[in-house]
Amino acid sequence: MSETGLRIYPSKPSKVYFYATCLLDLLDPEGGLAAIELIEREGVEVIWVEKQSCCGQPAYTSGYQEQAKTVALSQMGLFPEDYPIVVMSGSCAGMMFKHYPHLFANDDIYADQAEAFAERVFEFSEFLAHICRVKLHDQGALTSVVLHTSCSGRRELGIHASSQALLSQLDKVELKKAEYESECCGFGGSFSLRHSEISQAMVEDKARHLQGSGASYLVSADWGCLANINGHLAYRGEASRFNGQHLASFLWQRTKEAKA
Repeated sequence: MSETGLRIYPSKPSKVYFYATCLLDLLDPEGGLAAIELIEREGVEVIWVEKQSCCGQPAYTSGYQEQAKTVALSQMGLFPEDYPIVVMSGSCAGMMFKHYPHLFANDDIYADQAEAFAERVFEFSEFLAHICRVKLHDQGALTSVVLHTSCSGRRELGIHASSQALLSQLDKVELKKAEYESECCGFGGSFSLRHSEISQAMVEDKARHLQGSGASYLVSADWGCLANINGHLAYRGEASRFNGQHLASFLWQRTKEAKA
């Protein structure tokens, strides 16, 4: 076992479960396929569970704890073997790692199950950087990128540095920094629906700061944030110039010719 940041990490497993999240599944299946390619290249078998759905975060953050528990129980039951669960979003991974145990803390039946499940949850960049200890070999042309780090990933998992560490391995990519990097993009799941005007102001600020970095590309490990930022850019007619993509897609495109 090795310790990095907030967690103690296991050695690289032979198999993992893959949790795509509902957003990646619906909006960017190619990003999910890229992530699977990256994990399998490290010699790890990826298991896809077809019945996986939402992690329950929208219900939980809206105050519907009983409904969130129902969703959580349905998801926990889908991953019975003791393999790590690689999650393609910092906010969803945070929900499973931090809030599942909280939901069932006073439940005599499911408390231990929720704790054990949470310990197997790892966000995608966290898994590649700290468990696989991947070594990336850049095959692309010189370029620059700015990283949007999910505030949920920062606050609940402390994994914002994992994406930075992976990108820093690409020797032909300049990682630029945006002002107010840690601030929320305004999505927040149902927050963007309940407080649309505040959300709009926040994403305007975020998009302006990201573009102000001077980077050629925007990447993030959280598709909820990307959906919000990309939607704002599309509304402004700027999506084609600065459209964001998931970190997995960017890493795979830059390194797919490299040998394992």
